[in-house]
Amino acid sequence: MRIAVGADHAGYQLKDTVARFLAEQGHAVTDFGTHSEDSVDYPDYAASVANAVSDGRAERGIVVCGSGAGACIAANKIVGVRAMQGTDSYTAHQGVEHDDANVLCLGARVTGEAVVMEVVAAFVGAKFIPEERYVRRLNKVKALEAGR
Repeated sequence: MRIAVGADHAGYQLKDTVARFLAEQGHAVTDFGTHSEDSVDYPDYAASVANAVSDGRAERGIVVCGSGAGACIAANKIVGVRAMQGTDSYTAHQGVEHDDANVLCLGARVTGEAVVMEVVAAFVGAKFIPEERYVRRLNKVKALEAGR
């Protein structure tokens, strides 16, 4: 799978760990930065990852900031992106299976590395279930995004 990753200064170390994990699993990873603890603005990195998902350069995206909240808010502003915060493996796979989530947002300051790896594995291993009720709900979300 093609996966875009990005992080602000608070999440860059965890992002690097996640990127290595994904590459070891055979995924094609594109790293949109940042690459240091120098202060940067999370919306810039969330947008880079989300745009890569939106325009098809990546199938999924993962963004890391301090809490995961800001990255999630920013990523969801990009058309076609359904970003979710992931703090447990159930939510990570269910968000893809039922809601067609395509960007995972993680909080480096609130979720431990071992849990993050379980969450990431669940997220990338899941597939949307095209049952009528999930498709109907997804179409309603898409209509909201389109301003209808």
